[in-house]
Amino acid sequence: MRIKLHKDDNNQDNIFWVTMTDLMTALVLVFIVLFFYTYMTNYYQKIQGKMEQKKASEALEQTLKEQNIDANIDEITGVVKISDLELFDINSYELSDKGKKYLDKFAPAYLNSIFSNDYLNENIEKIIIQGHTDSQTFKGEYSEDEQYMKNMELSLKRAFSVANYMTNTPYNKSNGNRLRKMIIVEGASFSNPVLINGKEDYNKSRRVELKVILKNTPNEQK
Repeated sequence: MRIKLHKDDNNQDNIFWVTMTDLMTALVLVFIVLFFYTYMTNYYQKIQGKMEQKKASEALEQTLKEQNIDANIDEITGVVKISDLELFDINSYELSDKGKKYLDKFAPAYLNSIFSNDYLNENIEKIIIQGHTDSQTFKGEYSEDEQYMKNMELSLKRAFSVANYMTNTPYNKSNGNRLRKMIIVEGASFSNPVLINGKEDYNKSRRVELKVILKNTPNEQK
C-alpha cells in the first residue's frame, strides 16, 4: 500500500508540473504577442510620422522655391536649416531688417506646412528652435571654455530671437496659443558643426534649425 501511495503522489506531482509548464508557456506566448504588437504599433507610428513629415517638407520646399526663400530642408527628418546670414549681422543675436523680412515670409509657410497636415497637426508635441555657431567665433579672445560658453550664449539668444518673432506676429493668430506651448529654444554653441569632406564649413555651421518632434516617437532628430 505504501508503494501504491507513493506512485499516486508521483502522478499528482507530474500533473502539477505539467500544468505549471503549460501555464508558463501560455504566459510567455502572451508576452511575446503583446511585445510584437507593441513593437509593430510603434514601428508603424514611426514610419507614418516620417512619411507625413516628408510630405510637409516637400510642400514647404515647393512653397519656399515659389517665394524665393532660401533654406535647407531635410526631406526625411523635416529639419529646416536657416543660415545666420539670412537673419543676423555678424556676432549679433538681434534680427536684422533682412532677417525680419525673411521670417515674415518663411514663418507662415513653415507653420502652414505643419498645421495643414492632419497627422502632424494632431500629433505634434513640440517645435525645437536651435541655434548653432562655428568654432571660429570668439576664437583667440577667450579661453577654450569661455569661447564655447560665449558661443552657447550667442546661439541660444539667436534661437530665442527667432522664436520670439515667430510667436509675436499677427499671421499665426489661429495657432498662436498652441505655438507658444510647443516652442522649445535651445543653444548648441559649435558642438554640431556642418562638415564637408571631413572639414568644418564655417558658413554652414552658423545656422538656426527648426525641428518638429511628434508625440510618442523617439527624438532621433536631436
